[in-house]
Amino acid sequence: MTRPVRIAAALALLAGAALAGPGAAQQLTGAGATFPYPLYSKWFDVYHQKTGVAINYQSIGSGAGIQQLKSGTVDFGASDAALSDAALEAMPRRVVHFPTVGGAIVLAYNLPTLRGRLKLTPDVLADIYLGRIQAWNDRRIVAANPGVALPKGPILVVHRADGSGTTNIFTMYLSAVSPRWKSSVGSGTAVSWPAGVGGKGNDGVSGVVRQTPGAIGYVELAYAKQNRLPYASLQNKAGKYVEPTMAAVTAAMDGVSKELQKDVRTPIVNSGDPGAYPICGLTFLLVYQDMKDPARARQLTNFINWAMHDGQSYAADLDYAPLPASLVAVNEHSLKTLLAAGKPLGAK
Repeated sequence: MTRPVRIAAALALLAGAALAGPGAAQQLTGAGATFPYPLYSKWFDVYHQKTGVAINYQSIGSGAGIQQLKSGTVDFGASDAALSDAALEAMPRRVVHFPTVGGAIVLAYNLPTLRGRLKLTPDVLADIYLGRIQAWNDRRIVAANPGVALPKGPILVVHRADGSGTTNIFTMYLSAVSPRWKSSVGSGTAVSWPAGVGGKGNDGVSGVVRQTPGAIGYVELAYAKQNRLPYASLQNKAGKYVEPTMAAVTAAMDGVSKELQKDVRTPIVNSGDPGAYPICGLTFLLVYQDMKDPARARQLTNFINWAMHDGQSYAADLDYAPLPASLVAVNEHSLKTLLAAGKPLGAK
C-alpha cells in the first residue's frame, strides 16, 4: 500500500470514528414492520458504511415488533400502526413515534388474461374481502371496468396471517368506506377475516398472489413491483380512479397536514385531496423516550436524525414518499425530548 493510500485510509477511519463518537455503541437492534423493509434495508446498509454502526433489524411484522419493544429486547420497534392511547398506557415507559416515510398499499392480483389495469371501487373492494363478491366477472366489477374482458373464475382473497401494520392501514380504510365492514370486522393489526387465505408478511402475501391465478392481495407497493404483480387503480374519496404514485401518496399526507402536525398518529387513509391515493399510511420507528444506555441512545438518535434528512433521498427510488418538511420539523422536535438514563442526550 502506497503512502497516499495509507493516509486516505486512515482519514476515512478517523471520519467514521468521528461520526460514531467516542465510546459509542457500534450496533443497534430493531424489529417490526415489513412494509418499509426495502427502504430500511437500504438505510441500514448506507448508514453502516458511513458510520460503522450496524443495525440488526428483524422484519417480523408490526405486532411482533411492538411486543419486542415492550419486552425490552430491541432498541427500537417499527410499526405501520401507530399505538393507540390505550396501547401507549400499556407500555412500560413512554414511547415516542417517529414517522419515517409514507407508502401506498396496493391490491395486487393474478389475472393472466386481463388486458389493462383493473379498477376497483371502495364498496366492491370491501365486498370482495367480505366474501360477498366471489367471481371476477361479477356485475359490479364489470361495471367498474367497461369494455374489459374479465375472467369467469373465482376470486381467491389473500390477507396477512400475522399481526401487521399493513393490515391495520388496510382495514382502517375498509372501515372508513364500508359500514358493513366496520360493524362486522373492524380494524386492527389482526382481524377475524371473513374470507380467504393468509400469508406471512408482505412477501408472503405477494408470494401467494404470484403463485395463484385468480388471487388478489394487499401489499406495500414495493413488494408488488419486486414480484412484477399488476395492481388495481382505486376510486378515491373524490370519485377519481387513482394509481399509487408517489405524488398520490404525498397528496394523501397533504390532505391531513395540519392534523399530522398536532398528532403524527393521524391516519392518512381515504384522504379528501382529489389527487390522493386512498390506501396510504405512514410507517413509524417507536422509541422509548428515556433510554437506559446513554451510548446506544446517542447512536439511535444520530441514526433517526440521519434518516429524517439524508435518508429521505433514498425513498422515492424504492417507491416510498419522503416526509414533507412539516413532519420533519415535528420529528426534530421529538428528538429533542429523548433522554438517556434520565438526562437530556446533550447533557454532559
